[in-house]
Formats: sequence, C-alpha cells, structure tokens
Amino acid sequence: MNKILITGAAGFIGFALSLKLLELGYEVIGVDNINDYYDPQLKEARLKQLTTKKNFDFYKTNIADREEISKLFANIKPAVVINLAAQAGVRYSIEAPDKYIDANIVGFGNILECCRHNKVQHLLYASSSSVYGANTKIPYSVKDEVNQPVSLYAATKRANELMAYTYSHLYNLPTTGMRFFTVYGPWGRPDMSPFLFAKAITTGETIKVFNYGKHKRDFTYIDDVTECIFRLIAKVPKFTRLLNIGNNKPVALNEYIAILEKHFERCAPKELLPLQPGDVVETYADIDSLIDLIDYQPQVSLDLGIEKFVDWYKRYYL
Repeated sequence: MNKILITGAAGFIGFALSLKLLELGYEVIGVDNINDYYDPQLKEARLKQLTTKKNFDFYKTNIADREEISKLFANIKPAVVINLAAQAGVRYSIEAPDKYIDANIVGFGNILECCRHNKVQHLLYASSSSVYGANTKIPYSVKDEVNQPVSLYAATKRANELMAYTYSHLYNLPTTGMRFFTVYGPWGRPDMSPFLFAKAITTGETIKVFNYGKHKRDFTYIDDVTECIFRLIAKVPKFTRLLNIGNNKPVALNEYIAILEKHFERCAPKELLPLQPGDVVETYADIDSLIDLIDYQPQVSLDLGIEKFVDWYKRYYL
C-alpha cells in the first residue's frame, strides 16, 4: 500500500495528509484542479512545500473530467485512493449549486469508477458532519438516520456515502467514509471561521457572529485528523464503513472567539446576527466506533490548536 493517490492534495486536509504520508515514506500522487473558490495562492503555497519532497508527484486535473482522471488512474495504478477533492462550503452551495453537482456528484462517481476498474485496495473519502442536518439527537452517531440535509453541500456528501455503499455491494470495493467535524489549524481554509475571525481581530473589523454566538462546533485539529486517516489506511473493511472524525468536545462559538482573541492579544467588535440558511446549531461527534477501530482519541486541545493556528497566521499573513 505504498502508492497512495490523494485528490484535493493542494487543499487543507489533503496537503497536511500528503506531508504526513511523505514523512512516513509513502509514495504520494497528488491531484488537484487549483480552483478559485478561495485564494489559489494559498493552494500554490501548500503545493510548493509538497513538490520539494521526494516521492511526490502532482497532476493538475479535475476529477469531474472523466477522460483525464481515467487516464491518470490507468497510468498510476494506485493501491489506495483518498478522495478529499470536493466543492466545499455550506453557504456557497446556496449560491452555486451546479458546482457541487459537478465536483461532488459527477467527480466522485468518476473516482468510484476508476477505483472499480483499477482494482484499488481501499478507497477512503471525505464526507462531512453536515450530513446530520436537522438531526436533534446529540452526539451524532454514524448509526443515526441522516435523511434531512439542510444544504445541497450536505446532500451531495450523503449521496457520496450512498454511492460508495452501492459500489462496495456491487463491485466488492472496500470503502471508508469519513465524516469530518470542523477541521482547523495552520494552512486551513480562508472561508472558515478561524480565518474570518482572525482577519477581523487583526484588522479591527467587526466579527459577524451568527446565531448570536450560540452555535456549538466540534472543532477538530488538523494533526488529529491526519493521524486518524493514516491509521485507517491499513484498516481495510470487508465491505464499507462510515466514521465520525471529530474531537467529541463541542465548544460554543463565543468561547472559540474568546480563545482566538486571547492568543492574538486583542479583541474585535462583534455584530450578533440570526442563524444563516443551511447552518446547523450544534455539531457533536460520537467517536466510539473510531476509538474501537484504531485506538485513537484526539490529542490537541482547542487552546493549543488555536495557539498553533495563530502562530502560523502571524507568520503567513502579518
């Protein structure tokens, strides 16, 4: 399993995972289309670090391009595929639903077909805590029904899970779906709350606090996420599985902002706003099945994780 193909390799999780696997001696093939959903310069900066590493090859390819991605699989013959490429963002899916259909449905269908025809030993793919949608049972368990998505983004991620199940059933393709819970850390996505709040705090702008700060999120540090994925690679299921990748400790948005302000040593004015369309009030991961499978629990506290993020943010942006 030394040859691993990672789609979305210039993205936040894909970049961090690629670095980790390269350090552990794996051969990594990175795929990304470097789209402009957020600043491509950040993606290029991540990629620049990867391309200096031994055993890393990169292909600028869109997984929604069936012909190109099929050629790539046929030439590379990866043992393991980790699909992290997707059109991200809950709120943006309200504005541009077509981009989510192309990347998350058509693109993932292409990945499944390529894995099927190239005898991939294990497909791991990104799902999201968003699939829990309007569920009110807390904490969220992979045993819960998830039939009430409140955004198209969530609906496409749930569709990925069902598509993977079918391919496992029909073609004996081992698949692991990973429901990520609010991943944060250095080199993260600028459209997510850590960046938006950090920018406001450092520039004196007003922070827009939705749901009046009553949101709760299961913030999960990037190193905990990549360690989980690494351990899951060798845990090939006989059929298919779904797992929550979370911290198991939801934190109120107001508390999260306060910790950011502490590490930046400054405060920002705040505008309290109502709940946004597509948002959920609380995310909270039940990770018992993850612990049972790979004997791992999150190691990085929110305070330490934010400290590491702030240190990086200051070096990169200030």
